[in-house]
Amino acid sequence: MSALASLLELGSPLIAGGTGLAVARAKTPRLYWIAVGLPVTAGRIAHSYAKVMEACGLTVEPSLWRTMASTAVTRRELRPVPPRVRAVVPTATGLRLRLRLARGQETADVVEVTERLRHAWEVHGVHVAEVRPGVVELRLTAFDVLRSVRMPKRASARATGLLRVPVALREDGTVFVRDFRVIPHELNLGANQSGKSMLLRNLLWGLAPQPVALVGIDCKWGVELAPFAPRLSALAIDPQEASELLPILIAMMEDRYELIRERQGIARSTPDEEITSDIWGLPEEIRPVPVVLLVDEIAEVFLTSSAKDDKRRDQMVTDLIRLAQLGRAAGMYMEIAGQRFGSDLGKGATALRAQLTGRVCHRVNDEASAKMALADVAGAAVYAATQIAPERPGTAVVGDTSGHWSRVRTPARSLEEVAAVCRAHAYMTPDLPELARFRPAPAMVPAPSDAPPSLLKPLPVGD
Repeated sequence: MSALASLLELGSPLIAGGTGLAVARAKTPRLYWIAVGLPVTAGRIAHSYAKVMEACGLTVEPSLWRTMASTAVTRRELRPVPPRVRAVVPTATGLRLRLRLARGQETADVVEVTERLRHAWEVHGVHVAEVRPGVVELRLTAFDVLRSVRMPKRASARATGLLRVPVALREDGTVFVRDFRVIPHELNLGANQSGKSMLLRNLLWGLAPQPVALVGIDCKWGVELAPFAPRLSALAIDPQEASELLPILIAMMEDRYELIRERQGIARSTPDEEITSDIWGLPEEIRPVPVVLLVDEIAEVFLTSSAKDDKRRDQMVTDLIRLAQLGRAAGMYMEIAGQRFGSDLGKGATALRAQLTGRVCHRVNDEASAKMALADVAGAAVYAATQIAPERPGTAVVGDTSGHWSRVRTPARSLEEVAAVCRAHAYMTPDLPELARFRPAPAMVPAPSDAPPSLLKPLPVGD
């Protein structure tokens, strides 16, 4: 009996400690990683680094001169040489190893064995980024950072700037930044409840405090963009209004090209397509304000209910293609969202899609929709998009025509939260006379719920 009591006395603290660690790992993975996971993982990597590199085929034979010198001095054979560790940087979500590749190696060699490294070092994920030729960075994540998105404050603050908005968290723990000056136009694809509207909210959250003009086309009677009306310079809520708004944007773009010609002495006969400069080369006092066009549900722009609407649709599509082709130099950018964007929408759909360099694909209803967004980026990106689970709204695969892609997830922001930011920054809305007729009317302010009841009784209206 005394032996059992002694066993319980010794085992109870161990059981309680193990249970506490398990709960901490599930509920507060960042705290668990810093307190327990980081020292354990760092020790495991330091102890097994050379053997793991050799097992993964990331070692090379030492040079002849080094072998001869070692044999002459120590009488021992040198082991194969792994990539040299240049820096080890712990983070709140994992660990970063900066490696100097051995001679004859390339970044692709490391990318091919990331799954082996993940299992060997018992981490959630291993991602590779090239720093410069011959130097790569292994980004080890200790847990699934996309399960509960927390944007790193310092990294987000450093990434924020004019037309630069940190909108999501990558699976390697870094920030995904929507930079309109680098990628002027983007396609945001996804099924219902997939999170594409959340991406638009995060964009508006970041753009509202900036000196930019926000223009919306929401042909679903404005149900998505109307709550942000105080910060919008223009809003079209049906195809008819959109067909009237787009020619005005085209005229604004042409005026900006005239301004560039006048300032830089370019002949008026020079076609717009041959003007390689942009508004950012103009002095600040005469530089036009940047314009970001947000289009929600692009299919509503293409679809028509009768043959007489075809001409209007064709003109709208032509205007959108012109904005996509020439808008960057004029400081006019596009963010187009939809559930599907293929040739079945009608003439001009593929031509417009080809101009949208940035691609964001949330959960879609079929593989064909994922191919519409990502097939020209990478085949693996298409497969990754089809694996997004319905219970992970906001998760997406992002890429561009350079072939690079990654998984991201946007932080959840409520409609009321983003609408409040837009109201608070309504004074930042630029005064553009050309868009005055499309400026949304200020919303009616409801009476406070604690207002005293009226003492006047309503009287019936007589005949």
